[in-house]
Amino acid sequence: MSTVKPFKGLRPAKEIAAKLSCLPYDVMNTQEAAKMAEGNPQSFLHITRAEIDLPTDTDPHSKIVYNKSVENFESFQNKKWLVKEDEPKFYIYAQTMEGRTQYGIAGAAFCEDYQNQIIKKHELTRPDKEDDRMVHINTINANAEPVFLSYRAVPEIDEIVNNIVKNQAPEYDFTSVDGFGHHFWVINDSDTNKKIEKLFAEKVPALYVADGHHRTAAAARVGLERKAKNPNHTGNEDYNYFLAVIFPDNQLKIMDYNRVIKDLNGLSEQEFLNKISQSFIVENKGTEIYKPAKLHEMSLYLNKNWYRIEAKPGTYNDSDPIGVLDVTILTKQVLEPILNITDLRTSKRIDFVGGIRGLKELKKRVDSGEMVAAFAMYAVSMDQLLNIADTGNIMPPKTTWFEPKLRSGLVIHTL
Repeated sequence: MSTVKPFKGLRPAKEIAAKLSCLPYDVMNTQEAAKMAEGNPQSFLHITRAEIDLPTDTDPHSKIVYNKSVENFESFQNKKWLVKEDEPKFYIYAQTMEGRTQYGIAGAAFCEDYQNQIIKKHELTRPDKEDDRMVHINTINANAEPVFLSYRAVPEIDEIVNNIVKNQAPEYDFTSVDGFGHHFWVINDSDTNKKIEKLFAEKVPALYVADGHHRTAAAARVGLERKAKNPNHTGNEDYNYFLAVIFPDNQLKIMDYNRVIKDLNGLSEQEFLNKISQSFIVENKGTEIYKPAKLHEMSLYLNKNWYRIEAKPGTYNDSDPIGVLDVTILTKQVLEPILNITDLRTSKRIDFVGGIRGLKELKKRVDSGEMVAAFAMYAVSMDQLLNIADTGNIMPPKTTWFEPKLRSGLVIHTL
């Protein structure tokens, strides 16, 4: 069963929460981060992307950047922009997008649950990215940014959340510049906090990493390393836990994650269409954007035309958690055998576009001449994600896109 505890959150004063909070570190580059934080000394990006406060040619992974993060983090606390709670608490963090709101519980997840596969992953991680977040966590001595976890919904937890949301005004309530609503409640009642902890321990057999695999892996490694180095380890130390916001699965929606291709591997457009028609039913839908409407249906944009393509029976295996995925079908039937794109992680001939950008972005990148073709995918379901994690499988790269992203800086877990 899952171990999730309340913690003494370090968080901003109510009046500056909207200004201080920011997007997570890994959805932007240095230049974008600098622009987002421009003119805002209270932006949490000064802690998560501290290179923006240093000369423009500074390596984001250099020691000077991590040290600048510490300096800024301490400054935020000295100025009382971030203040620590007196007692351990859970928090409710809700997000609204396109009229739909999802309610998560912010708490401290257990590092050993990740090692013991109670916290389950569906993606591989890169050691260099893990190392970067480990250094950041160890240097500032805190989990600055939350991990996005999910669990199979528990009615008793839903009831607690609903009662608080209905009867208590949120501590923070604002709309970010991207148009998403962010709502945050502090759970002050100690009995309610104990009940939530007990429900996770008794009713939630597993947690699932939805977004933030590198942050999860890094935080777990930090906890285990500190445990190994502490001869007086008790198991109650804050380093045994990491910051997470945990959402019930039935409130989450995964967006599509699409592919754009630089070349057709020497084929003409007609030759390419002829080859994919061996595995797909191909239907020209004209110049209007066509969005896939069901599993095993994709759309192809090529030379100003949209094509509906549907995988033929025999090209997929619905009883295989990985084989059923449309990204697997595309890889096995098109990218590898026809386009000779064999490693999605390293190939420079393919790029990936999150569904939040819409299919207009695919059209734009092909029409500009940067890319020659685009594939729009039907989004993976939460059931598919949980099934893959439960069976110990790993999804192909760039399969899921979650939106909205969790804002960083609304609550921090110190070690």
